[in-house]
Amino acid sequence: MNELPKHIAIIMDGNGRWATERGKKRSEGHRAGGKALENIALYAKKIGIKILSVYAFSTDNFKRSQEEVDFLMNLLIYYFNEKLDRVAKEGVKIVFSGRREHLRDDVLQAMDNIVNKTKDNDACILNICLNYGGQEEIVDATLKIHEDLNNKLIKKEDLTRESYYKYLYQDLPPIDVLIRTGKEHRLSNFMLYQNTYAEIYFLDTYFPDFSEKHLNNVLDNYKNRDRRFGGVKTN
Repeated sequence: MNELPKHIAIIMDGNGRWATERGKKRSEGHRAGGKALENIALYAKKIGIKILSVYAFSTDNFKRSQEEVDFLMNLLIYYFNEKLDRVAKEGVKIVFSGRREHLRDDVLQAMDNIVNKTKDNDACILNICLNYGGQEEIVDATLKIHEDLNNKLIKKEDLTRESYYKYLYQDLPPIDVLIRTGKEHRLSNFMLYQNTYAEIYFLDTYFPDFSEKHLNNVLDNYKNRDRRFGGVKTN
């Protein structure tokens, strides 16, 4: 039986469809998804999850309409400046994974403010993946490694699959549990390196409806998973 997972990741999918099926604007779904994230982040901290990574906005999401992208950016600023203050007061350290390019200056400022405000918190980590792509992260990490090799800061033999984590956007441990809400069954370029041996749960529930009960159901299943990491269990 496994202990509580250290690192949980969530692909927060289905906000727009949640709203559409209720005759609402897609923006209302994103608002509801923000509230669900706030609640889940606090609950994860309460039960002892040390790291929660969430997919907030992918590099490919810029392909959406300018109206929706602008709404999402404004909503993110609001949550970073206002709503995440509640999370910060609970001792949660907030970090970001992703590229800064193409993000508006006011978004970057809100991100930097919440990172600085929570940098000394140590209850748990909320890793928000914003303007993020898993393949892009691997490319960016490889470029950093190339630079360190050229500058003789590391030797070729220093590079292992464990040391590679230090070159990712955040030096966090591998993901134990990946949850995707919203009925889709794909990774969508999310934390590909970190998800190598993750236990994956695809849920039909749209993210605005994702609750403590859903997370508990996943954790109950996880406790009985036989995680062999490529090996064979012997008696």
